[in-house]
Amino acid sequence: MNSERLSTGVPGLDAVLDGGLVSGQSYMVRGDSGTGKTILGQQFLLAGLEAGERALYVAFEERPEAIRTRAATLGFDLSGVEFLDLTAEPDLFVEDDTYSVFTTSEVEGKPIAEEIAEAVERVDPDRVFLDPLTRLRHVAPDDHQFHRLVSSMMRYLTDRGVTSVFSTQSTQRSPDDDLQYLGDGTVELLDTDRGRSVRVTKFRGSGFEKGPHALTIGEGGVDVFPKLVPGDHDAAFEPKQLSTGNEGLDALLHGGIDRGSITLISGPSGVGKSTTGSLFLQAAADRGENAAGFLFEEPTESFRHRAESLGIGLGDAVADDRLRLHSLEPLRLSTDEFSNLVREEVEAHDIEVVLIDGTAGYRLSLHNEEEDLVGELHALCRYLRNMGVTVLVTEELHDIEGTFRASDSHVSYLADTILFLRYAERNGRMEKEIGVMKRRLGGFDPTIHSLVVDDDGYRVGDPIATDSEGGSRS
Repeated sequence: MNSERLSTGVPGLDAVLDGGLVSGQSYMVRGDSGTGKTILGQQFLLAGLEAGERALYVAFEERPEAIRTRAATLGFDLSGVEFLDLTAEPDLFVEDDTYSVFTTSEVEGKPIAEEIAEAVERVDPDRVFLDPLTRLRHVAPDDHQFHRLVSSMMRYLTDRGVTSVFSTQSTQRSPDDDLQYLGDGTVELLDTDRGRSVRVTKFRGSGFEKGPHALTIGEGGVDVFPKLVPGDHDAAFEPKQLSTGNEGLDALLHGGIDRGSITLISGPSGVGKSTTGSLFLQAAADRGENAAGFLFEEPTESFRHRAESLGIGLGDAVADDRLRLHSLEPLRLSTDEFSNLVREEVEAHDIEVVLIDGTAGYRLSLHNEEEDLVGELHALCRYLRNMGVTVLVTEELHDIEGTFRASDSHVSYLADTILFLRYAERNGRMEKEIGVMKRRLGGFDPTIHSLVVDDDGYRVGDPIATDSEGGSRS
């Protein structure tokens, strides 16, 4: 079997297909109207042109002029693509033909088969896109003849070494399930209330990454964001303890956190989780390391202003590009997109410390019903740990006071270190407390301490005294 790989022209899809399409095979792209099948096919042809190949577009539904105009809005120049126009002629609508809109010979499919063969002989293409192939069903006398016609055409193209992609659209009256056996691979495009995605369900002669994988359509066409597979990534790093940059926090952690570890910072709203995270970012910058903060709950300007008002200087690190802050809109960003953004930052900018602030916003980016917060966060954090990146994750707890717990979303098992912040009511005042619940790679101070975050900075105070019933008191 031919092992040569061809790019699909779709960013990310080649990775899902373990390197791209196998040359000389045929592939089915299925999905409802508006899912991006035609755009994907056009990108497939344009990738061929960029590689010096010849491309043929067989249009069954839309005229070439309209296709070129629509493609231009995405920045595609199809002027180098040869077209075969098999759309119905407008004068057929007004002709008096008692058989049907099509003539008998057209219904039997011979002229169409001949036209396709003649176009292939004339162009001698390396790539062919047939859009949509299911239109042929309407000009065949029955399903048997339709299957024979399509099967013969696929065999003809394969024997000539042509790599072909054909789109299909299933309807209640004309399902396309029976066409999957005709191709060597099947790519399914989905568009639901929870976002767009792509799934490969068949790929002869190669492995592939199981989906669904997030997909977007915008200026520039279709983009695919492969689901992150942590085991595919690894980097050597030197284990060592890292200072938090704050004397009180270092004392709680018996020196700091560990390189390549995951630290969960949990607590109710407003207690200082993001501020604590900014301390770790400043400490990384002071060590000369590159760091990145991904903010799900506030703009970067707000994050920086609050930190700097407390004496946590991030400005120089941002200006020198040692600290890269990203404010994210979770409702417009899938977890696969986010994972790819994090990976690109880590690998392109040698990031050593990552802050994910916080899990509530991250949960909103779970566009696919099959996803779950713990599983997606587990994959991302495992990838970062494999790469030697020190990870900080903030999580907001719903209760201001009450029974102590490390996490509301059951992500605490991911953490090597759990740092918790909480409120306590004393003499009619709400005060803050901080403590360490676990540190997998070393010791820590097990006592709860007071915490003050104000204009004078971030200060871990004395241990909290407890009453006879175990409750904290002043």
